[in-house]
Amino acid sequence: MENFGAKNRQNQNTQNPPMKYDKCLLSTQILLRILAIAFTLAATSMILTSKQAVTVFGIEMDARYSYSSAFKFFAIANMIGCAFSVLSLILASVLGHKTPDPKNYFYMFIHDLITMALLLAGCAAATAVGYVGKYGESHSGWMPICDHVDKFCRKVSHSIMLSYVAMILYLCLTIISANQSRKDIV
Repeated sequence: MENFGAKNRQNQNTQNPPMKYDKCLLSTQILLRILAIAFTLAATSMILTSKQAVTVFGIEMDARYSYSSAFKFFAIANMIGCAFSVLSLILASVLGHKTPDPKNYFYMFIHDLITMALLLAGCAAATAVGYVGKYGESHSGWMPICDHVDKFCRKVSHSIMLSYVAMILYLCLTIISANQSRKDIV
């Protein structure tokens, strides 16, 4: 009877590390997805509320994100990225309670890769409009307006930075998903 108990404890100990690893992996994925939701939501909120009106040489000038197709694309990419993040959070939570299946990790890999590419495209489009420097100074594109609408330019640059952070989070999620799908298939 004692031997059976010792064998049972030994079997539990050998099965525990993979279970702990899976729970740690699931917790990490959920945390990264929550952070991605927060960063894409913040980036979307900042770009949608970025506007400033000033008078320059007696002429009323208005700067809004909606005047640039690149900023519109950036805003839409972040909205979709946020929605995809919520969807993937729900899927990761549901799939985390089931037995690991290589197909699920592969599908999450594809989802994360597409979301990362979308966020990267949005960031690249918004950055290509014109580089806004640390203090709102302009370096190219139409951004010489930053001399006059610095509040607008700061909000846009902060929004772009938040979106880049979300894209990096999705890069991490893509690597995790790719690694898990590779391990389970082999």
